[in-house]
Amino acid sequence: MNYEEMIKLAESASKNAYVPYSKFPVGACVLTDDGNIFTGCNFENSSFGMTICAERNAIGSAIAAGERKVKAIAIFSPNMYNCTPCGACRQVISEFRSDSGVDIITKLEDGIKIYTLDELLPESFVL
Repeated sequence: MNYEEMIKLAESASKNAYVPYSKFPVGACVLTDDGNIFTGCNFENSSFGMTICAERNAIGSAIAAGERKVKAIAIFSPNMYNCTPCGACRQVISEFRSDSGVDIITKLEDGIKIYTLDELLPESFVL
């Protein structure tokens, strides 16, 4: 699966977001080391600390299916270009990163941008 296709799946997932408070839908698409794809969207709760980000939702789906290594994750929001993961999501991505690293793909106005996790979370906490 190429990264443009992953962005399209993340965009599709963002349409299912439950965001009555922020009005900021986000979708994510995870590619695992085994080549499997998982999507997720954000969903909010009136107790804001209970809100789940799209990235953690998609990774949670991968974990529930027995996957443990994320090779790439695409993130899309119709509200902004270059929507990158929050700090909590960056740490979760780090926990399940592939041994070869993980690419983080975002949508730009005229294409995509690819970050490495090390660019977005230098010197991350890992056991």
